Amino acid sequence: MGWLDHLVIIPVLLPLVTGALLLMFDERRHKLKATINVVSTICLGLVALALLDLANTPTAANTETASVYLLGNWPAPFGIVLVLDRLSALMLVLTSLLALPALIYSLSRWHKSGPHFHTLFQLLLMGLNGAFLTGDLFNLFVFFEVLLASSYGLMLHGSGPLRVKAGLHYIVINLAASSLFLIGVAMIYGVTGTLNMADLAVRIASVPDADRMLLDAGAGILGIAFLVKAGMWPLGFWLPTAYNAAAAPVAAIFAILSKVGIYVLMRLSPLLFGAEAGASTGFGDEWLMVGGMVTMAFGIIGVLASQAKGRLAGFYILVSSGTLLASIGMANAPTTAGALFYLVSSTLAVSAFFLLIELVDRVQDPAANVLAVTMDAYGDDMEEEEAAEEVGVAIPATLVILGICFASCGLLLAGLPPLSGFIGKFAILTAVFNPNGLTQGSTLSLSTWVFAGLLVVSGLAAMIAITRAGIQTFWAPIEGRVPRVLLMEIAPIAFLLMLCVGQTIFGGPIMRYMEQTAQSLHAPETYIQGVLTAPRVPSPAKEAAP
Repeated sequence: MGWLDHLVIIPVLLPLVTGALLLMFDERRHKLKATINVVSTICLGLVALALLDLANTPTAANTETASVYLLGNWPAPFGIVLVLDRLSALMLVLTSLLALPALIYSLSRWHKSGPHFHTLFQLLLMGLNGAFLTGDLFNLFVFFEVLLASSYGLMLHGSGPLRVKAGLHYIVINLAASSLFLIGVAMIYGVTGTLNMADLAVRIASVPDADRMLLDAGAGILGIAFLVKAGMWPLGFWLPTAYNAAAAPVAAIFAILSKVGIYVLMRLSPLLFGAEAGASTGFGDEWLMVGGMVTMAFGIIGVLASQAKGRLAGFYILVSSGTLLASIGMANAPTTAGALFYLVSSTLAVSAFFLLIELVDRVQDPAANVLAVTMDAYGDDMEEEEAAEEVGVAIPATLVILGICFASCGLLLAGLPPLSGFIGKFAILTAVFNPNGLTQGSTLSLSTWVFAGLLVVSGLAAMIAITRAGIQTFWAPIEGRVPRVLLMEIAPIAFLLMLCVGQTIFGGPIMRYMEQTAQSLHAPETYIQGVLTAPRVPSPAKEAAP
């Protein structure tokens, strides 16, 4: 094996080693720990880009293949496997693109507000990358627990009674979801005798009818665990409060956590319950579609009702999760391709918005917020943060820059042209109304019309809510003040927004990548064969024998 063959394990190994290394330094050595963390995160981003290029490079036969890494050199399904394909490579790059801006933003003051911030940050990246790369359900559970355990510490980072209260709720809910995850995995293993995803895809069709109900029950329980993380109604009630209470850089990186549940559902639904699943074909698709639309409606109401900008962003995450869940439930490649484009745009936009909220809130007089009778009950009563003094150079023309960034986030979240949010929603609507080349005179189901209507209304609701928040922030306050904003605080926001602009400019190539990814998801034969036939590395003795 060449060194390039080991590149697949680097996104898991590098943050693990970095996190362990950071524990060796005293907490007072903030600059050294920050430097190590930044260098590791940049290297992780470069590796993710290299893996994206590897996943997007066809073989000599011009066919897509999945890069399979056999840990311990045990073949599937007996050993642990890491699998790189277009979808996992996309999620690795998206994680890296969110991690670096959130980390740079935290260096102004947040990384000093609690112990072991940098270690927890690296372990979170390890859990995320492992969840995106793993090829079996048990190790998916292991990586879920790693990212959840580190997210507990980051959720409580900065202390404060409201943050602790929201953090404890967050911990309890996710522990319950982890228990359901383990129960579902145990039931599936009891029926099929395997937890390797590719091997499961082969065995599910041949499960006896007497065991089919137990298999479906296990899959349903497992799905509930994923839906808790994705925030589907009524399982996502914890999300707006928790994300609003988290520190700004923590909330920014948490924007990807809800997408882990989306990723798993997007991966497993066509793989395990696709056309070759026998009696289980299409299992859960209708529930995902209905649940996604109800989640969208709940999120729309929350967006319109929220006065605090942090809760507005939290409810928008529910809207985006509902959109993606309903798209997965439609179970066709064109809708999945549009959903993938929308996933990237919405995640980048809401991450930038979480970072921007803290800066925008500095414009208002804290005393005026206390007197505002329309403020959300949980939104703006957060006490003053006891953080260290900010480090960095302040920027000029602060209000102008903040206003431009705020307007850009509004366009992206509302899905208005010309930015990538509009392209993502337009791609979904196009696929919804023409999933398989419908001819003139073909009819669409009622659920399709409801989903399309909710998608349009969600953009209108986001536009109304963000316009209202902008007026209250930049125009209405008489006692407003010009905040001190540092370059290292505004630069990460600008970086995320420029990524959305780049996604708009290069929308054609990116959409083609999403279409190829969706096609491979809904035709998983290449993935299955790549995992189950991955060759072992021959021992040196056998190589020397000839």
